[in-house]
Amino acid sequence: MGEHGAGAGEVRLTVDELAARAGVTVRTVRFYGTKGLLPPPELGPRRVGLYGAAHLDRLGLIEELQRQGLTLAAIERYLARLPEDSTPLDLAIHRALVASWTPEAAEELGRAQLERRAGQGLSPAQVERLAAMGVLERTADPEVFRVDPGLLPLGVRILDVPIPLETLLAAREVVLEHSRATARELQRLFRETVWKPYRESEPEPAELVRMKALTDHIQPMVAQALVTAFQRSLREELGEELNEDPNEEMTQAPGGYPSEEPGEA
Repeated sequence: MGEHGAGAGEVRLTVDELAARAGVTVRTVRFYGTKGLLPPPELGPRRVGLYGAAHLDRLGLIEELQRQGLTLAAIERYLARLPEDSTPLDLAIHRALVASWTPEAAEELGRAQLERRAGQGLSPAQVERLAAMGVLERTADPEVFRVDPGLLPLGVRILDVPIPLETLLAAREVVLEHSRATARELQRLFRETVWKPYRESEPEPAELVRMKALTDHIQPMVAQALVTAFQRSLREELGEELNEDPNEEMTQAPGGYPSEEPGEA
């Protein structure tokens, strides 16, 4: 579905297909387009608008931010702060992070609906892989699943990555462990330096309500800063790893010290 003249692995969707994959209406897609939140499509044969993976992931991110209660103006500011070189995968990661705050947003989908959202058929092994990643949960009905719509696009992408399932699970545990520690520290910092002094100033009840509402809207901005910093750090680490001389270890003696070259005294 959606392979309108696209190359291998390249997504090309009509507006109807884009809406179906994202779980929204065509009217919603066009509305976001008129507001400048969604880039215009490319014109294909017969001047039919075609959308790509970046459109799909950006649309999903917009929907998650709306579920968090952000206004269109706040969403526009959020998107404007994204790095210009953000890839569809970057957008999928942002969406997954935002969606993690609203686990109650999980949807019950039949297999046909699940595969339509995923944009592909899913084998039993792939369903198990998605379940292991926390993207979906099985229900009493083997053909019905509780699906996290924010994690699904990212999970589907990872299905094609040749990484052992054990590695994915271990990586997920590392991320969860450190993200919890970061969240606790940020919460402590906010409580001690912002919320506590504000409460001690004895504000009016209406101001307290307003302050609580504002703190809810701070979450996406903090998350954006965290995920952007993480992506940059990960790229730096991977870059250093890829730039290492693969023959360097051959000249290392046990303990990490350079071994003597043949013929040296």
